[in-house]
Amino acid sequence: MRPSERAPDLLRPVAFETGVNRYAEGSCLVSFGHTKVLVTASVDESVPPFLRGRGQGWVTAEYGMLPRATHTRGRREAAAGKQSGRTQEIQRLIGRSLRAVVDLKALGERQISIDCDVIQADGGTRTASITGAWVALRLATRHLMEEGVIAADPILDQVAAVSCGVFADTPVLDLDYEEDSNAEADANFVLTGTGQIVEIQATGEKRGFSQGEFDALFGLARKGIGELIAMQKAATAA
Repeated sequence: MRPSERAPDLLRPVAFETGVNRYAEGSCLVSFGHTKVLVTASVDESVPPFLRGRGQGWVTAEYGMLPRATHTRGRREAAAGKQSGRTQEIQRLIGRSLRAVVDLKALGERQISIDCDVIQADGGTRTASITGAWVALRLATRHLMEEGVIAADPILDQVAAVSCGVFADTPVLDLDYEEDSNAEADANFVLTGTGQIVEIQATGEKRGFSQGEFDALFGLARKGIGELIAMQKAATAA
């Protein structure tokens, strides 16, 4: 039995609350169980120097955890004067995941910056961030089209992410913190709406894991992401 008493193939309760920031071109408060992430998408009418004059845009992401997102207060990284390696790795993953489903030429020479701020963490903050980031990005690009700033839709597909792991020798979907901290193996899967693989991160924590266990985790991820994709569609329905 999982600590949450969920079935092995059951997601935590997932919710997308859109339009939570009145100033951002796109925004979303995403919840995966007790994990909550505020995501905003901001449009900048310029691109990084390496893209100037190329006639294409850029999508980038920043990620951070608020001081009391966890059981004890953490120090703000700004106060430390640098980002942790974990923060840099996660925000690069978010950016890669979004760019995999965006036609950067259709954006023109403008950048969309995605900010993912973890309000409360109970496992799966990176997967919740990616899934909510697509919702905020979808709303921002729709705003650009409605305003006549861009003519073509730059969104090629959806993208969502979910964690899976081997807990008590059983492959399970969408780990919360208690499961994640005690899992024999854990993995993060990033897939598009059409089922293409963007990234897979899989690690044996307390032991190695078999090909059969990995296949089971991948199957759970496809099921869970299929459900998340449907929820994204509902949250962004015009």
